[in-house]
Amino acid sequence: MKIFGLGKFLRYRARARLRRVMRGYRLLRKAGNLRRIAAVKEALTATPVFEPQKAVDIFAGLGGKAAEIAVRQFLLARLVSTGLGAALLNSVGSHNRPVVYPLPSAWRKTLIAHDFVVAERVSAILWACVVALYAGGGIFVMLKLALADIRGILHVASRATKRHVYFDALGPGNLPLLSGEGKKNDIVSWYCRWPGRALELDSICHNVMTAGVRQFDGVAVLPVSSPLTPLAGWASVTRFLIDGFVAIYKAFWSLAARRWWSSVMLGETVKAIHVRVQDPSLLARDYLFHNSNWIYRPLWTYQAERAGARILFYFYSTNIEQFKQSGVYPGMPYGWQTMTWPRYLVWDSYQAAFVRRAVGSTAHIETVGTISFNSGANLPQDLPNHAIAVFDVQPMRDAVYQPLGIELEYYIPRNANSFLMDIQVAAASAERVILFKRKRDVGTRVHPCYECTTSWLSGAGNCLEVDTDISATALIEKCQAVISMPFTSTALIGREQGKPSVYYDPHGICEKDDRAAHGIPILSGKSELKEWLSSLPA
Repeated sequence: MKIFGLGKFLRYRARARLRRVMRGYRLLRKAGNLRRIAAVKEALTATPVFEPQKAVDIFAGLGGKAAEIAVRQFLLARLVSTGLGAALLNSVGSHNRPVVYPLPSAWRKTLIAHDFVVAERVSAILWACVVALYAGGGIFVMLKLALADIRGILHVASRATKRHVYFDALGPGNLPLLSGEGKKNDIVSWYCRWPGRALELDSICHNVMTAGVRQFDGVAVLPVSSPLTPLAGWASVTRFLIDGFVAIYKAFWSLAARRWWSSVMLGETVKAIHVRVQDPSLLARDYLFHNSNWIYRPLWTYQAERAGARILFYFYSTNIEQFKQSGVYPGMPYGWQTMTWPRYLVWDSYQAAFVRRAVGSTAHIETVGTISFNSGANLPQDLPNHAIAVFDVQPMRDAVYQPLGIELEYYIPRNANSFLMDIQVAAASAERVILFKRKRDVGTRVHPCYECTTSWLSGAGNCLEVDTDISATALIEKCQAVISMPFTSTALIGREQGKPSVYYDPHGICEKDDRAAHGIPILSGKSELKEWLSSLPA
C-alpha cells in the first residue's frame, strides 16, 4: 500500500537538499576556498578513529595499529568517499546549518576543528545506527558463507579449481573478446602476457556473473560469486561456524564496552576467519585489485597472504595525481596514505614515485609498463589513414559534479569544449582527420553544453567519434599521433607505441613541468597546438 504523497515529498526534499549542496559549492568557489572539502578529507585520512592500543587481536589476525588503519580504511571507503562532501556542502549552502552525518567521535571533532558546526547528538545517533547495521550485516555474511560452503560440499563440481587467480571488481569490457583476432587489450589478456603471472593455471576467476564461461589460451575464464572459495569439508565448516560465533560474541561484548570497531568490522572479520580455516590449496594464487578501489584492503587478504597467496594492486590508469598550482604541488589526495597493499604494479617511474610518496619508501613496487584494462567493442574496418587520436574527459552535469567538492575545476565544460573545438579547427587547417573517443559512456549525467559541442563535432567533415567501448590501445595503434586531455593515461599508451603524443591544455592552466604529466609534453593554447600538428609527417 502506497502512502499518499510520500514519494513526492521525498523527491521534493532531495531536490531541496541538492540545491543547498550546489549553493554551498558556488559559495566556496566565489570565496576561492574550494579546497575546504578536500582539506577535511585529507585530515580524516590522517586521523585515527580510535586508540590503537585498545585493539587486541579482534580482526582474525590484526591488532593494534594495523587494526586501526584497517578500520580507518574501511570507513574512508564507505563513508568519506560517498556522502560526506555533499553533507559538508549542504552545511555551507544553508548558512552553516549543523552537519548531520554518521561519523565516529574522533572524526566529528576533526570536522569541528575545520570550522564546521556539527549536530553532535543527531550525528552520534546516526553513527550508532550505522554500527548496528554493520553488526547485523556481519551475522548475515556468516550465514551466507556457511550456506555457500554447504552447497559447495554437496555439489563438489561447483567449486573453483585449485589452480586459479581472481580479479576483483571487473566489468564485461574487462574480459577477453569472444571473437576477433590480434592483440587483446583487456586486463585478463594483459595478465596472461605478464612475465610475473602465476603459471600452470586451470582457471581465471572474476566477478562478472553475466559473462558466462569462456576459454582463453586454454584456460577457463569463469565467473564466481565471491573471491572466497567454499570450504573443503564439514570439519572446516564447523570450525568456521565456531570461530564466527566467537567473533560475534566478542563484537557485542566490545560494543557494550563502547569499543564499536569490532561490530563495524564484523562482516570483514567473518570473511577473514573463512579464509583462515580454508585449505590453502583452494585459495587463488593471485588476487588482483585495481585503483578504482584504492583505499580499503579487505581483512581477508591478510589471511590469504599468510597462506601463500599473492595480493596484487595494479593501476589501470595514471590520472590519479593533483595538478601543480602556482609552482606548488597540493597535498596527497585523501585515502592514499592509508594504503597497506603488499605489492603494487605501476606503469612507470613517475607512478612508482607517487606510491612511495603515499605509503613510504618500503613499498614493494614493480614497474610493468602500461597495463591494458578494457577491450570492449571491435574497431571499425574503414578508419581513415594518418588520423589523430583524441581523448578527453567529459564533464558531468553540475548536479553530479559539484557535490563531489573537487578543489580544482578542470574537467568542466569550458575546458572540455575548448579542448575539442581547438583540436578540430587546428586539424582542419592542417588537413588532418581526428578520431575522437570519450573516456566512457556516462549516460544522462554528461553536461548538456558538452553534448552540444560533440554534436557539432559530429557534423565536422574531419571528425569521427568512435564507440566509447573501443579499446584506447587498439585505436591508438591505427592512428598516427595522440592528443589527450591532461592528465589521462592515453598519452602514455601512445608514447609506449612510439607515436607522437601530447597533452593539450587550451587555457594554459597546467604547468609544463608538472610531474603528473609523466614526461609527456604539454601544449598550451592554439598556437602551440597548430605548430605541433604542422610538425607531424604527412
